[in-house]
Amino acid sequence: MGQALWRLPPRQQQQLQEELADQLTESGGVRRDQDLNTFSIFPSVFRGCGGVVGKEQHGFIDLEMLPPELGITILSYLNATDLCLAGCVWQDLGNDEYLWQGLCKSTWGHCSIYNKRLPAGFSYRRLYLQLDEGSLTFNANPQEGISYFMSKGILVDHPKELAKFIFYTRRLNWKMLRIYLDERRDVLDELVTLHNFSNQFLPNALREFFRHIHAPEERGEYLETLITKFSHRFCACNPGLVRDLGLSPDAVYVLCYSLILLSIDLTSPHVKNKMSKREFIRNTRRAAHNVSEDFVGHLYDNIYLIGHVAA
Repeated sequence: MGQALWRLPPRQQQQLQEELADQLTESGGVRRDQDLNTFSIFPSVFRGCGGVVGKEQHGFIDLEMLPPELGITILSYLNATDLCLAGCVWQDLGNDEYLWQGLCKSTWGHCSIYNKRLPAGFSYRRLYLQLDEGSLTFNANPQEGISYFMSKGILVDHPKELAKFIFYTRRLNWKMLRIYLDERRDVLDELVTLHNFSNQFLPNALREFFRHIHAPEERGEYLETLITKFSHRFCACNPGLVRDLGLSPDAVYVLCYSLILLSIDLTSPHVKNKMSKREFIRNTRRAAHNVSEDFVGHLYDNIYLIGHVAA
């Protein structure tokens, strides 16, 4: 757990473990050759919260002495199993419902159950384990994962609720998410409306869009659907830009496809003769006549400097 918590380099981990073993050997608490991983699990070694190492020798920081926000941030890097082990060491934290509530909402930002009146004896620790179990199930089979959340009363079967859950969750596998959204276009529609592209440069907005809704690996009907929905949402969020530059959803659609093709051209090692800025401007303006040459040139510069829009 300690290695997962602090993310130390291997050499520094080994040095810290050796120092810890020497300290405990000198105090007569543990044999020198004992497995050091048990130090981070059993409270008998730590003597409660911090114990020999945490308070007297200052080998580890006692999380209960930290501000709650920092403690939640640190613990958010652990999975459900490690959190249960952490609850054995820091027992006050393990029984702190406010801590588990913070961990739930920092990892799964929106669940229908958050807005319900919770029954007496409700446990956020149990909810955390259910959310973790449901996420693992989703990453193996999306439909079964969503069914699990509904069976536990965590989610309501409504496209808007499902879209919010997906938008604010960090634990869902993007490949399985892509499969699920391809099947549930009603959820996809609601998910698109959660994006706010106001005052964003087109390539940057497209990158943000594809970070939440990953593009398919091949061109086809699903990619066309995604770009169409993005184009309408981008124009709805930027009416002033649409007016000043003469953009329309159809023009943004063309520009998005041009940006994707340019991204592939500039980043692929298999393309020997890269497209020049002049070629990109000429080819793009043939399809989008109302777009200015300067604007298209800025699009090229963005891809050239920052990289792929759908990576």
